[in-house]
Amino acid sequence: MQHRFLFKILAASAALALAPALASAQAYPNRAIRIIVPAPPGGAIDLIARVVGDKLTASMGQPVIVENKPGASNNLGTEVLAKSAPDGYTIGIVGGSHNTNKFLFKSLGWDPEKSFEPIVYTHVVPLVFAIYPQIPAKTLPEFVAWMKANPDKAKVATSGRGSAQEMAAEMFRMAAGTEMLLVPYKGSSAAHPDLLAGRTALYIDSISAIQSQVKAGNARAIAVSTLKRTAALPDVPTADEQGLKGYDANTNGGFLAPAGTPKAIVNKLNAEINAALKLPDVRAKLEGAGIEIQGGTPQDYAALIKSDLAKWGKVVKDAGIPAE
Repeated sequence: MQHRFLFKILAASAALALAPALASAQAYPNRAIRIIVPAPPGGAIDLIARVVGDKLTASMGQPVIVENKPGASNNLGTEVLAKSAPDGYTIGIVGGSHNTNKFLFKSLGWDPEKSFEPIVYTHVVPLVFAIYPQIPAKTLPEFVAWMKANPDKAKVATSGRGSAQEMAAEMFRMAAGTEMLLVPYKGSSAAHPDLLAGRTALYIDSISAIQSQVKAGNARAIAVSTLKRTAALPDVPTADEQGLKGYDANTNGGFLAPAGTPKAIVNKLNAEINAALKLPDVRAKLEGAGIEIQGGTPQDYAALIKSDLAKWGKVVKDAGIPAE
């Protein structure tokens, strides 16, 4: 009897403790939601935020507003997200730099794991080795040989500090055993003119950003960065296929909420975003831009962040990249 009475008391206490969170989740949302994008308009995470945001506006019955907050290698917008109220009304979407900046900057205003509640893993964007088309190389091994023979011309564009493009280039440098000069730009739109003019030799760019230039013949795709080929450029072999065994780089990411956001709200957002990602028109828009749609549980995304932190931390250490 005593045990049964104690159990009832504990159960009642637990129900009382959960009641405010459940009530909040049931009422959620009752006003506009904003999605912070820590990058300029036009990139993969911006496109995902806008396409998914439109669907959430319809399914959740409240306006979903996208706010671009670029700057400081995506750290500015990510810090704004980390310091926002954990109430489900400010969420964000991040890309590859979320799992590299910890190792590249001495003082961040956020931690990639502790500052956030993962909502859902949304995407992978393969990277493409795009070279100046007048370089006499049709394969990755031929390009590596060209770089070794022309060290003064071995200039590789990147999208700046902490970007997936910079990390992919550093991984390539170590795997290929060749030296190169990394030239930072503020995103793909700034890097493309120099690649197309031959002032840089290579840009390992996201497929969503470079595929139009490849299809127009302005750049030559010689490899993709993931372990399997991409449907967007099915005839382009992987770096792994061409001798860089185990080479696997991409830009991936998903939606996050500030740490402390109630689990019930995180789970509701997870269900809504997963549902949006399965809609045929959403899939058509994102896959048409070279974005490979993912999905899954908050726990799936948390596990990915943890494994990527280990992977890129090792790359930064092995490459000897100093933190700023």
